[in-house]
Amino acid sequence: MIKFLLFVFLSISVIADDRPNILVCISDDQSYAHTSANGDPVVKTPGFDRIAKEGIRFTNPFCNAPSCGPSRSALLTGQNIWRLEEAGNIHSTLPAKFKTYTTLLKNAGYSIGYTGKGWGPGKFEVGGWQENPAGTHYKSESLKPPYAGIKNINYAGNFKAFMKQVPEGAPFCFWFGTSEPHRGYEKGSGRKSGKDPAKVIVPAFLPDHDTVRNDILDYLVEIEHSDKQLTKAIKFLESIGKLENTIIVVTSDHGMPFSRAKASLYDTGTRVPLAIRWGKGIKNPGRIYDGFMNLSDLAPTFLQAAGVDVPAMMTGKSLVPVFKDEADEKRSAAYIAMERHDGCREGGKGYPCRAIRTENFLYIINFHPERWPTGDPDKENCSRYIPYGEASSSPTKKLMMNNSEEFKKYYDLCFAKRPAVELYDVKKDPYQINNLADSPDHQEVKAKLDQQLKSYLIETKDPRLTGGRALWDYYPYYGAYNKKNTRKKKWAVAPLPEELKEK
Repeated sequence: MIKFLLFVFLSISVIADDRPNILVCISDDQSYAHTSANGDPVVKTPGFDRIAKEGIRFTNPFCNAPSCGPSRSALLTGQNIWRLEEAGNIHSTLPAKFKTYTTLLKNAGYSIGYTGKGWGPGKFEVGGWQENPAGTHYKSESLKPPYAGIKNINYAGNFKAFMKQVPEGAPFCFWFGTSEPHRGYEKGSGRKSGKDPAKVIVPAFLPDHDTVRNDILDYLVEIEHSDKQLTKAIKFLESIGKLENTIIVVTSDHGMPFSRAKASLYDTGTRVPLAIRWGKGIKNPGRIYDGFMNLSDLAPTFLQAAGVDVPAMMTGKSLVPVFKDEADEKRSAAYIAMERHDGCREGGKGYPCRAIRTENFLYIINFHPERWPTGDPDKENCSRYIPYGEASSSPTKKLMMNNSEEFKKYYDLCFAKRPAVELYDVKKDPYQINNLADSPDHQEVKAKLDQQLKSYLIETKDPRLTGGRALWDYYPYYGAYNKKNTRKKKWAVAPLPEELKEK
């Protein structure tokens, strides 16, 4: 009997040892283009590049929403944001009824933890959570940041502290959430680091100006800080013999914190870097995968790899067949959404929109084109007490605001109202500037994409399309008010209209 029990125990231990560990490295506000492996000539990202070289580099990965909280909610739950109620907004909550891969893996015996920025910003307690949905917070280790604006968090050190708590032989799942390159930045840090502003690639929707070039340099410095912490974590795993059986994911929650990027459905706001390494689980490493995917695909991927049943509520599609280099149904489109990014319109309204991104086109539906896409120009209507408050404050934004006539083209691209429908040829127009929605030559492709997008939204039960209760404009806002704002009630969330109340 004793020998039998010992055999069972050893068998369970072997099974546990075979389950992959998971390390999710997620930066804050980094666009796809800004890694050296993806072709940027200035930034240096050896950590990302190593994961890409020894695993798979994805060329068409998209966040589910270009806003921190909703994007992270989608990643954790494996669902589109329109299925997540309040979690479709930033500064909200994530209702605990939506299953997350972290909770399911914890229930399956995984040790779960995070450092830096986990799920958020918002109030997870309101959703019924005892701790952050990303796991137990590890925050004891600090460092002296190289520049102001960079957090003093020793992300790699906190990962090591977490690993000390993992029981021998148990698998782990850790969320490595760097706050960089979220604003603000130390102005001039890029030049101080020795970077050349002349080599910066300026997106076509921003003025090619010295202020913009240096602002981008400062952003790239923070990406490099994040990557250095990632590199330390990789080397630590290697030193303790756990690298080969760890799924390492390196990505970002959404794009760069510049106007017409973050909080927009254009590629610079939604296309994110993604590389995945799993020494024991990826066949033919060093590959490039050009199929389309959303970050919500990661949750079912982790669960399948760990041998845990994927809940029916998850709409994401596992990447395990991609890991195995198996013939897979063509991933031909990504679907992206936006609701309320911040309290920057009278009555707390958001800017609801949906998009489909394919190999050749980006098609966007703006449900309320009468609203200002980046927030009202009247700062009194904004929680941040700044005009167009959903566009991050920056030297670049200030340059355009103070010189709106000189830079009218760029000012309008970044802040002006947008039409109900937008269509862009991403091959000819990679920065999505020339709207083809009214072009006679593009009506057929427009109709096809419209049908494809709406069919998917209806299939996945988006209230904006099904006639359900679309409540995002009315959910509570848990973000901070700028103390200078003397008219909080003007933009504070409006009461629920009678027609949207449950009968």
